[in-house]
Amino acid sequence: MRIGVEEEFHILEVESGLLMPRADAVLRRLPRRTFTTELHQSTVESNSGVHAGLGGLYADLSRTRRRLDAAASSLGLAVVAAGTAPLAPAASGHPTAGARYRHMVEEYRQVADEQLICGAQVHVDVPDRDTAVGVMCAVSPWLPALLALSASSPFWQGADTGYASWRTLLWQRWPTAGPVGCFGSAAEYDAAVDDLVRAGVISDTGMIYYDVRPSAHLRTLELRICDACPRVETVVLVAGLFRALVTEALELRAAGAASCDGRHEWLRGASWRAARSGLEGSLVDPRTHREAPAADVVRGLLARLRPALETHGDWQTVADLTEAALAAGSAAERMRRRAREEDLLACTDLLIAETRGERRQRRPARAARTRVRRSVTGRAESGAPEVLGS
Repeated sequence: MRIGVEEEFHILEVESGLLMPRADAVLRRLPRRTFTTELHQSTVESNSGVHAGLGGLYADLSRTRRRLDAAASSLGLAVVAAGTAPLAPAASGHPTAGARYRHMVEEYRQVADEQLICGAQVHVDVPDRDTAVGVMCAVSPWLPALLALSASSPFWQGADTGYASWRTLLWQRWPTAGPVGCFGSAAEYDAAVDDLVRAGVISDTGMIYYDVRPSAHLRTLELRICDACPRVETVVLVAGLFRALVTEALELRAAGAASCDGRHEWLRGASWRAARSGLEGSLVDPRTHREAPAADVVRGLLARLRPALETHGDWQTVADLTEAALAAGSAAERMRRRAREEDLLACTDLLIAETRGERRQRRPARAARTRVRRSVTGRAESGAPEVLGS
């Protein structure tokens, strides 16, 4: 069962930490098969190859980030993988050209204007669309735990929001964002989506922004709940857990066992709790629907998924990454700690360093700061893998 990842990145001016509408300039230095635009010119997206193993995914994502960083650095810019950029203004005013994006800006107004957020999406192979819809229902109760692991957006417009993932609150303003209900078949799901298009709520099926959804153009189930993650290791952890959730659901489905009680009304509250607390507070335990420490819920998920993780040879890798994530705390907490110790510009420096794969602990004195211009050593692999979304 193969996996692939889409990552979104903020484009920043290095000295100020402010968003810069330079996506087109950055993309001119990159292969469009792997990189593409988003709604705003301050964001770029990368599409990974399709991988059978987590090691290959890690290498791919790391290599892609190095290429993107080199392209941005050549323009005096930096890229950041995080739900929000700490010093982002209220609106960029620089939507990407094109009829679809123009419609989104005109129709959704401030919701679109403030779409200055970045996520990480994980695709997992499924046999067919009916299976995707059934599995979508089964995995949904555990998705808030994956959001907590990814939480990286405590700041908005230069202020602490009190949330670990403020991106979640901004994202859920779209009419189709958030937890998805249960559907009996792909036909039932597709009919519901078609109703939204005919009603004029959305313009096309690509605007279905549920926390998890069957891909509109691939035979995959797509996870969409997560913040973009500064550390590649977090993306790989989330991908491994999501694939194991899908694997478990497929096995239950094949055995004819019930994998969902059909009650998802509690999930929006559970997602809110994860967005509020991240790994540093409590989550709603899907087994009891009661409050529980985040670490207990995450370790409970890990234990539950051990057989599925072992099926893919992922158990030790995911177990180690889980314990490392719980020990380090969420990206949101690391960001807050750096902001308390120094300031939001230092927090932005932390995000730039982690996105590059560095673990720099302190920035130089501001007077000594210079733009970072890094060169990427080595060369791209020959024989590029199949690219997600191509």
